[in-house]
Amino acid sequence: MEKAGFIKTGCFVPDENYSNWLKSIKGRLKHAQIKASVRINQSMLEFYWELGHDINTLQKTFAWGSGFFEKLSLDLRNEFPGQEGYSVTNLRYIKNWYAFYNQPDIINYQVGNEFDGTMPEKFAYIPWRHHIDILRRCKILKEALFYIDETISNGWSRSELNHQIDSNLFKTKGKALSNFSEKLPAVQSKLASEILKGEYKLDFLPITEEIEERKLEDALAQNITRFLLELGNGFAYVGRQMELRIPGPEETSFFPDMIFYHIKMKCYVVVELKVVDFIPEFAGKINFYVNAADALLKGEDDNPSIGLLICRSHNKTVVEWSLKGISNPLGIATYQIQQIVDNTIAEQEDKKKK
Repeated sequence: MEKAGFIKTGCFVPDENYSNWLKSIKGRLKHAQIKASVRINQSMLEFYWELGHDINTLQKTFAWGSGFFEKLSLDLRNEFPGQEGYSVTNLRYIKNWYAFYNQPDIINYQVGNEFDGTMPEKFAYIPWRHHIDILRRCKILKEALFYIDETISNGWSRSELNHQIDSNLFKTKGKALSNFSEKLPAVQSKLASEILKGEYKLDFLPITEEIEERKLEDALAQNITRFLLELGNGFAYVGRQMELRIPGPEETSFFPDMIFYHIKMKCYVVVELKVVDFIPEFAGKINFYVNAADALLKGEDDNPSIGLLICRSHNKTVVEWSLKGISNPLGIATYQIQQIVDNTIAEQEDKKKK
């Protein structure tokens, strides 16, 4: 019987070649595991797709009524004991999943020729539970396909997917008012426009509409992980209230609210928070901070810094006129805060009475 003891590696001392080779093995193994997982998921989804087709076709053809799903579930579980996926609930999802993506009257109108009866290849790249959430929560094909594409691009978990659906990313992505098309190269402008939202949902904060700017900023800093998730994939937190000291006869300091770095855009993003409606003066201030970021933070390989102002609300015309003549790329968005604590609302009512 082998005894416990320390493993001796002898006189072999790993050199750089060995380390590189080992790193290569790890990378290949991980790649192989991912490919195997995708193949398994694809096979299962293709089976579900065909099963959904059969259920929709045969149930309609033979008018199988009540009790059909219960009987099918029982027969499949008896035939394949211990194998998941054959509950009545899941079988209904399978039927509805296939039917949702094969609606003859609206497929060509909404998504063109993307569907030809077979399961789209990209469906295999996200798990079945993701598909169920998208099916349950999306009303139209374009919306469902949008979240499938975003899940694949960003590698979202189920919780991240549901958060983005809660935030209504389908309607808010790329909707921030900006001057990107005038101030950035075409590729960078398109990317920045796609990344910034028109509205940021901050209902994860335990606050109400009546809040001071510093308290809103403090709350976001304390919930930075959730805020990064709301901002979207690729944002890295740099800092908040970083002192910008301007030397001179009368030394002056400024404090931008938050600074991030976006990995994909390769640029710094200065974020200013305003708990009031947008006014033209805000554009000048954040433009100043973006100039400072370009002068003091931007590296040789970085793209021009971007400013993002998040305010309570804005008038489109006021924003557009305010951005004319601004030298830097700026985006203007709004936020939404849900009043989530009943006793807090009650406390506010009590204060009004007093």
